Amino acid sequence: MASREGPSDFAECYAAWFAPIAGQLAVYLGSAEEAQEVTQEAFTRAWARWGRIARYDEPAAWVRRVAWNLATSRIRRARTALRHWRGQRPESVAGPGPERVALERALAALPADQRRAVVLYYLAGLPVAEIAEICRAREGAVRTWLYRARIALARHLTDEVNDDA
Repeated sequence: MASREGPSDFAECYAAWFAPIAGQLAVYLGSAEEAQEVTQEAFTRAWARWGRIARYDEPAAWVRRVAWNLATSRIRRARTALRHWRGQRPESVAGPGPERVALERALAALPADQRRAVVLYYLAGLPVAEIAEICRAREGAVRTWLYRARIALARHLTDEVNDDA
């Protein structure tokens, strides 16, 4: 079967062997999507070397070997990453405190314009003029949003404290 050359031979090889190779790797990897990615990468590498690979007795065998090697490397990288992650993971991660939960709840209760103004002003540290430009509003409107938001937040957060007591 020597002297197979040309794009049509590559297309025939791809059409005949993509699904069987990807199917084998799907079982090996446990994911059809990953298997297709790996198989596609193997065929991409074959295309770059097709002048040489086309002369092999079984070009698909070369593609299959490359795909299996890529899949094995992917599994090794995933295992290494998992080991590293397990080693870096703290024993326990504390959730947000009650103050943070109350603040998030209070912010969520604000109208969108007020919430955006509060976040941009207090968290991002932007001046009122820049917030007005971002929101396409007048500076006076932004100041009003901030004023009303502070009142609503104070009321909401005071109610939260009184409910907890």
